[in-house]
Amino acid sequence: MPKYRRFADTSVSERILDSMFLITIGIAYLFAILNLYYTHQGRDGEEGLSVTDVMYAYYGSHNQTRLGAAINGPMASNLPNPAAKQTILDWIKEGATEEGFHAKVEPIMQDNCIACHSAESGLPVPSFESYASVVQLTKTDTGATIPALVRVSHIHLFGIAFILFFVGRLFLLCEMNIKIKRLYVALPFIFLLLDIASWFITKIIPEFAYVVIAAGGLVGTTFGLQIMICLYQMWLYKSNVEEE
Repeated sequence: MPKYRRFADTSVSERILDSMFLITIGIAYLFAILNLYYTHQGRDGEEGLSVTDVMYAYYGSHNQTRLGAAINGPMASNLPNPAAKQTILDWIKEGATEEGFHAKVEPIMQDNCIACHSAESGLPVPSFESYASVVQLTKTDTGATIPALVRVSHIHLFGIAFILFFVGRLFLLCEMNIKIKRLYVALPFIFLLLDIASWFITKIIPEFAYVVIAAGGLVGTTFGLQIMICLYQMWLYKSNVEEE
């Protein structure tokens, strides 16, 4: 495979392949942002995604239970109606008794939740198969657990680092000031590490949720600009200088 130094050296076929990769990765990233929105929005009981929602995701609300926070937030849409949600919330408020669980809550969970919240699903979510497992979720909401953060962090670091590497390799073919290029190719990695580190800090200091949002936004911004600059230089930029 030839070693190109700039996009002007690549063939049309190579540019088509690179463009389709960048466009597909860009669309995938947009869906990832939508997934984050739907996962975390509504935890504070209000529509939309807020800083408080992010605080609750990592630090916890500390004024409601894990189950209550879930059905008030991202899991609310999985319940058939507001009455079903209120039934579960009332059960928690009344002491989360086993008798009340079997009489009122278990039928709702069997119809709407058990498909995912069971051992058979294989999903990394709490089990709703018994009173003993559900009642553990009626304790004070302290946010994501350290094991859960470790699991998500290693997945993000492996997966996103590979994506940033391949997009960065293409970005190196852009013609621009060499100092700017060297800085900009490193920035997405720096912001990614800051983003993930801030998850763990927010677990201790809830106000660090602002850093989670800022770092995540900077990852997306720098990553998105790399894609757009690459596409521009592949198809619209007229090269008139030698690569640095």
